[in-house]
Amino acid sequence: MRRTKIVATIGPASDNPETLARLVEAGLDVARLNFAHGTFEQMAETAERVRQAADRAGRSVAILQDLPGPKLRIGPVKGDHAELGVGERLTLVCGSDEEGDQHRLSVSWDGLAASLAPDDVIYLADGAVRLCVTGVRDHEVDTKVEVGGAVSSRQGLNVPGELASLPAVAEDDMEKLRFGESIGVDLVALSFVRRPEEITDLREHTGIPLIAKIEKPQAVENLDAIAHAADCLMVARGDLGIEMEIERVPLVQKNIIRKAGELARPVITATQMLDSMVVSSRPTRAEVADVANAIMDGTDAVMLSQETAVGAHPVAAVKMMDSIARTTESELPLEHWNHHRVLRQERAAHDPAYTVAYNACDAAMQLDLAALVVPTLSGRSARIISAHRPRVPIYVLSPDPEVVRRASLLWGVEAASMEPHGITEELIADAVHRVVELGWVKEGERIGITAGLPSGQPGTTSLFQIQRAG
Repeated sequence: MRRTKIVATIGPASDNPETLARLVEAGLDVARLNFAHGTFEQMAETAERVRQAADRAGRSVAILQDLPGPKLRIGPVKGDHAELGVGERLTLVCGSDEEGDQHRLSVSWDGLAASLAPDDVIYLADGAVRLCVTGVRDHEVDTKVEVGGAVSSRQGLNVPGELASLPAVAEDDMEKLRFGESIGVDLVALSFVRRPEEITDLREHTGIPLIAKIEKPQAVENLDAIAHAADCLMVARGDLGIEMEIERVPLVQKNIIRKAGELARPVITATQMLDSMVVSSRPTRAEVADVANAIMDGTDAVMLSQETAVGAHPVAAVKMMDSIARTTESELPLEHWNHHRVLRQERAAHDPAYTVAYNACDAAMQLDLAALVVPTLSGRSARIISAHRPRVPIYVLSPDPEVVRRASLLWGVEAASMEPHGITEELIADAVHRVVELGWVKEGERIGITAGLPSGQPGTTSLFQIQRAG
């Protein structure tokens, strides 16, 4: 059983039914829909095709809606391409959507000019092109190209530092969020988070679990508060590597993963993990090492972006990610995972669910249990047990299909549906029967089961039993 989960972005290279079916078969756990691209109609059709592919394969696959957030973008470019040469002058026209060229480019946000001053730096094309601000007037920014290169329509624009007046969640994002709810997305990622209030404000508008994408220096500074506010974290290394010193990114990645572990928050490591597979059928050795190191750091999931969205080998990329994860996990000793557990033990003194999870994982090791079985209404107990990194499978059962799908992001978890129960004894008996029925556990094997008292109420995990399956 592969414990690390695979998130893959669905795009033009992978949104057809045949490829989606092959992605699910190859090991896709979470399908990411990037709402910065595509129409609502296209997103709805893709979400439906993902559900159909998962149903045919008999697997649970979650759908992650990625909101653009306060991402600055240039407008359309003539011929979809412009070459910017070193020393050339370029004017950015703010709040416009006019077609641009190598001399003038439009920018989506009309407040950009008021937020800049001479000598400020602007990056285009994922940091490949650097501009220096030479002057600001009304809604235009004059710049000089310091590092040249090609730009294309709708590419991102980065300004290192704080743009305080840039809204955290624009009305456009709220519209996308409401549409995502209407098509049944399971998780929502918020881009360019800077402060915890951005998460808490968005939570007032949705009950869907929220993922904070850490890709701004301000988010790194506020990591502890953001991690407490969010349901999940994402190490979004693309923009993070543009807006701060690139050599710091590996250390920041490790710190984010560690913080997520302390708080029992799932964490996704993302961006350029197998980037060469956008065009090549094989990754580089450095990319394989990158994926393996994220797994050894304790990430819950690894993510593919362009590799599966527009790449030439989307299925091969997922298969490669699956192979790297399985190989890495097979060589890690039990002691490697236990470093996640020290700070969680402190939390156990104040929360019965943490106490149960901690002792369940110890029992699984000491008694050589075959699995931990977690019937749950909300999924919280499954998340906490997963965070303790037991070396036995975690089998999650829930009457709520959303909880089942969301569990697809949790390290070491396999999930399925079961009928609701109001009596704890019946719940435990039926959970044992269900995991045997699914073929997850053999009759006679010893398993550990968590439950809540009273049964049928979320957030009441307080009981752990050891039984023989059958």
